[in-house]
Amino acid sequence: MTCQRNIGIVLIATALATVSIGEAGAESPLSVDDIVAMALQANPQVRAARERWQSSEHSILPNYAPADPTLSFANLDSSTNGFTSPSSQSYQVSQALQFPGKGYLQAKTARRSADIARLTYDATVRDIRAQAEEAFYQLVLDSASADLAVENVANLRRVLEVTQVAYSANRVTQADFISAEFDLAAAEQQQRQFETATANDKTALNQVLNRAPGEPLDVQRRLDLTPLEIRLDTLIDRASRIRQEILQAALGEENAATALTLAKLEYAPDLTLGYIFDRFLLTSAAPSDTRLQTHGISIGFNLPLFFWLRQRQDVERAAYDLQAARDDLTSIRTQTAAQVTTAYRQAELAYRTALLYRDSLIALAQQGFDVALVAYQGGKIDFVTLANTLRQRNDARVAYLQAANQFLAQRVGLEQAIGEPLAADTEGGRSR
Repeated sequence: MTCQRNIGIVLIATALATVSIGEAGAESPLSVDDIVAMALQANPQVRAARERWQSSEHSILPNYAPADPTLSFANLDSSTNGFTSPSSQSYQVSQALQFPGKGYLQAKTARRSADIARLTYDATVRDIRAQAEEAFYQLVLDSASADLAVENVANLRRVLEVTQVAYSANRVTQADFISAEFDLAAAEQQQRQFETATANDKTALNQVLNRAPGEPLDVQRRLDLTPLEIRLDTLIDRASRIRQEILQAALGEENAATALTLAKLEYAPDLTLGYIFDRFLLTSAAPSDTRLQTHGISIGFNLPLFFWLRQRQDVERAAYDLQAARDDLTSIRTQTAAQVTTAYRQAELAYRTALLYRDSLIALAQQGFDVALVAYQGGKIDFVTLANTLRQRNDARVAYLQAANQFLAQRVGLEQAIGEPLAADTEGGRSR
């Protein structure tokens, strides 16, 4: 987990160097790493989790300290009102002491609780990183879709112009011209929808960055598709050792085991030690004429007389809590393995789909549209065929963007399931 904290520190340091990039009028657009660094520095959820962790660190040492001693003073045998003319005065101090070992076990529990708070902070950093990346990639997707919509509108204008010329020459019917106008109007409306979605994506990303909704935000709009080069079994093993929820459940199991030991120690007596000093103001009240001051000590301990109602029930409850903690640990391990496996498969499928469209289908669809446009001008195909080729071209580009975004989203989900970025791997286990 030290690696996770070091990564967070490096990212925060990076944010300090790139904070000026996010200001209005910046020259360089923000990369996904810049966005993550800014989010980890500014997001209030990260700060709150870090402060709770630091707060829990201060709950450890008090467990080593015994209870505060009790000081008492008494006026005895007063012939007036209890405050004046006493026959003697008594001074007492008492100290309650737990059975040896209880404080140590309680401090260990507090130490683990602080470690759980630290893991909660690490998990918050992980989740905010994922939120920032997902918001970034969604903004890139919708921005690219908006650009594609602009390009589609331009192509539909070409189709409309060709249809208008053909209609003027009585080579096509008016239905073709009306259909072209309809498709253009629908595409312009879709363009406006993508522009609105892009604006909303910027608002969502600004929220993660703890910025005003309308604050300007310029990001890099390149989708980098890097294949997964780590074996699935390696990722599952990493997740079982690194994921914060698994480590938290393991610490919870240890705390439950300590709680069971402490419950059994309730049968052991806690002690109370006392010291008494009496000062006699009347000689007749003293043990003798020459003994006007006396000293005494006291010792007491609790007896578990009602153990069947208290201590025994506490032990049985702690035993059930321990078994529940073990089952929770087993459950989260199984769930994590399933999440990693599912995200890995989905990411591989999306990656192959994105490559298929990028390297083959988009070019074929573009070629088909160009050929169909020339063929329509020559009267060799009808308008429906031309419109279908344009729609196929647009759908191919949309499918590529969606597959690329799906791959990046699944990669982010995979990192969440593991508990750290994939780039943090130092163990090998490369592609098959």
